[in-house]
Amino acid sequence: MQRETITSLQNSKIRNIVNLREKSRERNRQMLFTVEGRREINMAISGGYGIESLFVCPEFGEKDDFPAKYIYEVNRKVFGKIACREDSDGFLALIKMKHNSLHSIDTSCNPFIIILEAIEKPGNLGAILRTADAANVDAVIVCDPRSDLYNPNVIRSSLGCVFTVNTLACTSEQAFEWLKRNRITVYAAELESSQWYCDENYTGASAIVMGTESTGLSSFWLDRADRRIKIPMKGKADSLNVSVSTAVITFEAVRQRNLRSSKR
Repeated sequence: MQRETITSLQNSKIRNIVNLREKSRERNRQMLFTVEGRREINMAISGGYGIESLFVCPEFGEKDDFPAKYIYEVNRKVFGKIACREDSDGFLALIKMKHNSLHSIDTSCNPFIIILEAIEKPGNLGAILRTADAANVDAVIVCDPRSDLYNPNVIRSSLGCVFTVNTLACTSEQAFEWLKRNRITVYAAELESSQWYCDENYTGASAIVMGTESTGLSSFWLDRADRRIKIPMKGKADSLNVSVSTAVITFEAVRQRNLRSSKR
């Protein structure tokens, strides 16, 4: 283990962290991303991610007991430049990317999958990953993403669940072919559907497909889905936040599956 102290805001390693935090292009080029916070770093490690280097601020009083080869001690001023959170605990790690693929998904014998098409807001993606973790879904597949999976706001809003859930990005075509090959029924959520989500049966191998709040799902998914579903809206608004909608449908599937298991 090598330790070094950094006191300058202009240090090249500090500038690089800022670039990685702010630019997806840099994250992809270097195959590195930033993770802030002890809990999130531990979740990344448990998810099989390796620490490239650790930046720690001893002034926070926490022990740096992570398995990092390179540890850099910084003061509060320097840490404030690289941190995103106001309530940070003084830990930030550079983590090596993992590129999951559809072929690497280890599904159960009766999988439940969440498909997200062109999700834009990192906060929504993070919230959906928290739902996926809580419901123990088999995978979250992000099709044609507009926000990369390693965006710091995705990691933060997911509370590190991006590391606990099988999460990957691919095209809609690739995802659909994989679903059909694995005989998974596709349920597309849309506003115009005549079928209430709670009247469908999700106890078999199932995938729900969710689109953006602004445009909904594209014709690609609507035309190819086995079933189209909607959530009843009783007020003035015509739709829910996509993360809320995903949670509503996901936990209806959980309820049905639990009920089916209890009857066996």
